[in-house]
Amino acid sequence: MAVFDQSIRQFLEEAGSKSPTPGGGSIAALAAALGASMGAMVANITVGSKYEAMQDDMKAVVGKMVSAIEQFENILMKDMDCFNSYMTALSMPKRSEQEKAARSYAIQEAAKRAADVPLELMMRCEEIINVLEEVTNQVNKNVISDLGIAVIMLEAAIQSAWITVEINLGSIKNDGLKQKYLEAGAAILKKSAETKQNVLQRVRSRL
Repeated sequence: MAVFDQSIRQFLEEAGSKSPTPGGGSIAALAAALGASMGAMVANITVGSKYEAMQDDMKAVVGKMVSAIEQFENILMKDMDCFNSYMTALSMPKRSEQEKAARSYAIQEAAKRAADVPLELMMRCEEIINVLEEVTNQVNKNVISDLGIAVIMLEAAIQSAWITVEINLGSIKNDGLKQKYLEAGAAILKKSAETKQNVLQRVRSRL
């Protein structure tokens, strides 16, 4: 069963159980999907003669939101797979030097993937926030607060995903690679926070 085919209650019960998955990275992906769903709703409700000139734009926004939701579900599933891969690497034998080397390599590869997946989520969320920023002044005023909520959820997903990146950086020994992650993450965090504040100011001006 696909993750998003579960009931909300079932997902919450699993997230709150002793099972390590779904964990924080998965919750970040779910938050992103909820944000995109609000973005789609806002565009879908921006209809009628008053908004006739922007119908093509709104349809394009809906398409981007729906596509993003699918990607966020895939990222959620990849996040759970990453954790399992990392735990498998940790459990590898280390009796001989050869086994130790193989285990160390597997841990490094698993840690990189465990950092790559939430970073992918961050980048995708930033793209979707930018899409919503572009239409903030055009969408139906009656659902402008929902656009604000969409952006808040997406930016929260970015912050949440970054913490997941950070914890996995602790297992990566390559300092140059770590620095690349840090620079990429810092840029997304800064830009998305600025965009969120800009959008919320414009949202509140239309309330």
